[in-house]
Amino acid sequence: MRLLHIPSILILLAGFVMPGNYAMAQSDASDVNLQAPVSLEQCREMALKNNKQLQISRQQIRKAGYQNKEAFAAYLPAIDFAGGYMYNQRNISIFDSDQMLPTETFNLQTQKYEFNLVKNPLTGEPIKGPNGQYVPETVALIPKDAMTFDIHNVFFGAVTLTQPVYMGGKIVAMNKITKAAENLAREMHDNEAENVIYAVDAAYWQVVSVKAKYALAQSYVNLLDSLCRNVHLMVEEGVATRSDALSVDVKLNSAQVDLTKVENGLVLSRMALAQVCGLPVNTTFTLADEDNGAIEPNPLLPNSYNMQDVYDRRPDLRALGLGVEVANQQKKVALSSMLPNLAVVGAYEFSNPNMYNGFKKKFNGGFSVGAMLTIPIWHWGGNYSKYKAAEADEIVRKLQLEDAKELVNLQVTQANFKTQEAYKTYKMTLTNLAKADENLRSASLGFKEGVLTTDNVMAAQTAWLKAHSEQIDAMIDVQLCETYLSKALGTLTPQTQETTKK
Repeated sequence: MRLLHIPSILILLAGFVMPGNYAMAQSDASDVNLQAPVSLEQCREMALKNNKQLQISRQQIRKAGYQNKEAFAAYLPAIDFAGGYMYNQRNISIFDSDQMLPTETFNLQTQKYEFNLVKNPLTGEPIKGPNGQYVPETVALIPKDAMTFDIHNVFFGAVTLTQPVYMGGKIVAMNKITKAAENLAREMHDNEAENVIYAVDAAYWQVVSVKAKYALAQSYVNLLDSLCRNVHLMVEEGVATRSDALSVDVKLNSAQVDLTKVENGLVLSRMALAQVCGLPVNTTFTLADEDNGAIEPNPLLPNSYNMQDVYDRRPDLRALGLGVEVANQQKKVALSSMLPNLAVVGAYEFSNPNMYNGFKKKFNGGFSVGAMLTIPIWHWGGNYSKYKAAEADEIVRKLQLEDAKELVNLQVTQANFKTQEAYKTYKMTLTNLAKADENLRSASLGFKEGVLTTDNVMAAQTAWLKAHSEQIDAMIDVQLCETYLSKALGTLTPQTQETTKK
C-alpha cells in the first residue's frame, strides 16, 4: 500500500559525505542544538531546510511566478525600437538621361493651354519627327544629375507601439494558465515536503527501534552472562554437566554476535537519519525518543472521514485539479486560433537621408497609427482539430482526477484500518510482555531452587527476548501507521514547514 504522490520521490536512506562538510552542516542546522536530544520536529525542520529537491521546487515556484508576470505583460502595450545602417554601392537616379519636356502656352482664343510645336511655315501644321512624334518648339530641360540621389550611407529606425485589443481570449487564457502553473508548483512543493517528512519519520523511528533493540540485546547478553557464570559454578560443584555449560556458552556467543550486528545497524540507522536531515553521515546526535519506554496508545480512530475535506487537503489532488484547470485554459487557447485578432499599432519612423521634404541628407521622420485585424477563414480543419485535441486532453485530466480520488479513498480506509490494527497489536504485545517477564522470573527462581534445567531458563529468556522485540516493533509500527494515516488524510504539515502559499 503506497500513497499517491506527484511526482514520485526517491529518498536515499544512506550516503557518504566528507568530514570537512561537518562545519557546513552545523551552519545549515544552526537553529538546532545537536548537543541536546533532537526531537522529531527538529529532524523534520532540518530535512525541510536542507533537502535539495525542496530547494529545486522553491526555484520552480519562483520560475512559475515570473512566467505569470510575463503573461500579464501581454495585456499592456509593447514599445520597441528598431534601427539599422545600410551601405549601397551605387546611387539612385530617377532618369537614365537628361529629360526634355515640351512646354505649353495659353491660347486666349481657345482659353486653353497648347503645346509649343514646330509648324510648317506654309501650312501652319505641326511637324512630326522621324519617330512619328510632334517636334516641340521649346523644351524644359531636367538634367539627370538633378534627379540623382546619394544613398551610399543610409541610416533608419522606428519606435513602434503595439496594443492588443482582442486576441480571441488567448491572453486571458495564458494568464490563467501561468497562474495555475504557479499554484501547481506550490502544490508540488508541498507534496515533496510531505514525502520528505514521511522519510524523516521512517528514519527517525528506525533509529529509535534499533536503539531499543540494542538495549534489549545488551540486557539479553547480561542475562545469559549471569546464567553462564552460575552454570560454570554448578559444574565445578558437580551439580551441572559440562554439556549444560557448553549450551549456555554457545547461546551467549550467539547473543554477543547479535549484539554486534544490532550495534552496527544502529550506526547505519543514525547515518541514514543524518543524511535525510541534510547532515554529514558522521554527525553524532541523540534523539529525544531514544530512551522512552512504552507509549500510550491514542484513542480509537473514527471509522469514516469527510472525504471532501481529505481531497481538499491533499496537495497531490490539488495539483491534479490545477492540471484540469490548465487543460481547460489550453482548450480556450486552441479556440482563439479560430477567432479574429485585433491590435492597434503606432510608430514613429525616421531615416537619413529622408524624402519628407525633398531629398535631404539629415534625420527626419513622422508618426503613423493604424490597426491590424486578422480573421481566420479556412485552414482545412487544422485549428478545429487542435481544439478537439485540447478538449480530449481536458477530459483525460478530469478522469485522472476522479481515479486519484478513488485511490485516495481506498488509501484512507486502508491506513485507518492498519492504524487501528497496530494499536490492537501493541496492546497485545504489552500483555505478552508481562507474561514473558513473569515466566522469566519463575524460570530463574526454579533454576535457583534446582527444579528447572538450563534449557528451561534459556527458553524463558528467548521468550522474554521475543516478547520485548515484538513490543518494540509494535510501538514503532504505531508511530509509522500514524504518520502514514496523517499523510493519507493530508494533515502531515508540521509547524516547521515553511508556507509556500502567498
